Amino acid sequence: MKLINIQKNMEFGETGEPVSPNAQYFNSSILSLSILAVLEFEIPINFTDAQIISLISHVFLPINERFSSIMVEDQNGKKRWKRVEVLLEDHVKTPIFPSSLSPESYDDHFDDYLSKISQERFSQNKPLWEIHIVKYPTTKAAGSVIFKLHHALGDGYSLMGALLSCLQRAENPSLPLTFPSRRSSRSMINREKRSVFSYIPHFFSSIFETVSDFSWSILKSSLIEDHQTAIRSGNEGLEFQPTIITTIAFSLDQIKLIKDKLGVTINDVIVGIIFLGSQLYMQEISISQEANNISSGSESHSTALVLLNTRMLGDYKSIKEMTKHKADMPWGNRFTFLHIPIPSLKKLSNPLDFVYYSQKLVARKRNSFDVYLTSMLLDIMKKLGGADAVSRYIRKTMKNTSMTISNMIGPVEQMALANYPIKGLYHMLIGTPQDLNISIISYMGELRVAFGTEKGHIDPHKFKLCMQNAYEIILEATLNKSTKNKLN
Repeated sequence: MKLINIQKNMEFGETGEPVSPNAQYFNSSILSLSILAVLEFEIPINFTDAQIISLISHVFLPINERFSSIMVEDQNGKKRWKRVEVLLEDHVKTPIFPSSLSPESYDDHFDDYLSKISQERFSQNKPLWEIHIVKYPTTKAAGSVIFKLHHALGDGYSLMGALLSCLQRAENPSLPLTFPSRRSSRSMINREKRSVFSYIPHFFSSIFETVSDFSWSILKSSLIEDHQTAIRSGNEGLEFQPTIITTIAFSLDQIKLIKDKLGVTINDVIVGIIFLGSQLYMQEISISQEANNISSGSESHSTALVLLNTRMLGDYKSIKEMTKHKADMPWGNRFTFLHIPIPSLKKLSNPLDFVYYSQKLVARKRNSFDVYLTSMLLDIMKKLGGADAVSRYIRKTMKNTSMTISNMIGPVEQMALANYPIKGLYHMLIGTPQDLNISIISYMGELRVAFGTEKGHIDPHKFKLCMQNAYEIILEATLNKSTKNKLN
């Protein structure tokens, strides 16, 4: 079956907008990053060919011309997006598993399939996206749909907006989906109360922190590697190795309870849980494998790359709203990395200190100008060495660290795709030269955390248990502020 998409004022073969620098960095022979977004359905799914064609041709492809384009070089050697014919069979996959198995058995088949497609790189001769329809029931869903989208098409914000444009509100499709606000009213109030003179020490502090952060970022991206630990093997070619994706769900109400009681953000709470859980895992592995030549978590140097969205827009917008905000450049890749050292159990004996540490350090790095200097540095590198030089720099930045953490906000209400209700969703960054990637998304009162772990180096089930343990420790310590050290 063949699908041809025709848009106004654009013929096949005609070149469109230039490829952004970030899109070139993320789609090269050196670095190829993609996003997997998994939709879990409440009831068995059985999409007809007509439904698939209608959704793709009338909803998905019109979102942005990149979904029906490939990267080419024009006569001046500049990369541009070129419209091509979209063939349905090249992009929509329906895997065949053995029949009449238990949901537990299909869990294994589904995990293996996720691992398989996460290793495969996109062909440059067709648009950079795929949709995988898995009709077999697992313990988590009656059926699943996997969107595989190349990062060159856009960042998580853009691609999440595109994905949500294909979905409707389950109980009333005529109403729009709503999202929790990402703006902090408390920070706005505090800003209003500040006098002009209060910004003077803040300005000089930002200058000092910028120099410190920028220098450290360059060193981490070029010379200084994290130690080899239970969460970082330091091996080459990890982007081509099998990845196991597991998930865990936390109650959003309980996360908010911790947030309100400690006076922090939801992001601070979840990053604190991740840091504590990672250290608990490294401690457990080092204790059980004392004879192994792996640094213990408490003595090693480990760093997380926390992805920060740099847009001016505070909340998700519909595709129509996004295209109106040209000044904010909402579509594309608008994010940067923050290097956050992972604190050790010896330095932070109180579990709540992991949350306070995350709050303090992330806020400080947000306030420095390191983001802008890094952007300028990448521009200079591109002019001197080309896009491949920047791809090498970004790849080295990832390889030298222990994990990447990304966080997105999902809808409050239940969603549906072609009237099939969605009970859960999660996403994962793939193609990084790291042993561990962590992504977070909220949906229907839950915070879903996904772990992408290198097969053979990290025990995904033990790592998940350590994260659950870290969550329970921090929740209990929050409910009882007098709680003493529970880490040992």
